[in-house]
Amino acid sequence: MLILLPPSETKRDGGDPAPLDYAALSHPAFTTTRRALVRDVSRLARDPEETMKRLKLGQKLTFEVERNRTLSKAPTMPALERYTGVLYEALGAESLSAEARAFAELHVRIHSALFGLVGAGDPIPAYRLSHDSRLDAPSVKTRWAAAVAKELARHEGELILDLRSEAYVALGPAPAGSWFLRVVSRGPDGVARALNHFNKKGKGTLVRAIAENGVDFADVDSLIAWGAGAGHRLSTSGGELVLEV
Repeated sequence: MLILLPPSETKRDGGDPAPLDYAALSHPAFTTTRRALVRDVSRLARDPEETMKRLKLGQKLTFEVERNRTLSKAPTMPALERYTGVLYEALGAESLSAEARAFAELHVRIHSALFGLVGAGDPIPAYRLSHDSRLDAPSVKTRWAAAVAKELARHEGELILDLRSEAYVALGPAPAGSWFLRVVSRGPDGVARALNHFNKKGKGTLVRAIAENGVDFADVDSLIAWGAGAGHRLSTSGGELVLEV
């Protein structure tokens, strides 16, 4: 199975002094695009004012410019630890068992606007780039959409859980037969409604449980059956996987 996660805007500082090593990243087919993006983002960061305008950064986020300027020599850490925010707090990489961590490194991919798909254990620096960041042509979407879709197509036939936001799905659609996860909550009126903040928490909690369970599910039915016994209410609806929290 393959689990696709969105990135987060916020990143943890620090890491191993060893700088970015493209050869240490999963999906080497992306190396040329990764190098070009790192070069372009670093070059843009030489002009702080322009960087803040194009990346839509407020004054409290000026530190992001320096992060981008020093991308090639900045410390690195595993992607699952680099990203912060609600989803990653719920996933809790730092407290996963060794076995769960190994499972995540095999089966989890995070979709970065800068690096494309990265493995949970891939060492990356802190950076700032979003799906809609304005770089010189070609756009972030143009650089990634076909390449990521092609790479994901290699996993066709596996169980693919797509937990990305719709914006990142547009940066590389998963093949037919994958399952986009929608998180809902059922109100007093019995109607299920999509969530925002708790959507991310629900995703993180589910991924942590799957990793700790350590089973490489072959299909969505076996995942749903496991969820029923593990306290995760999963079902399918309209071609999507639904998690009720």
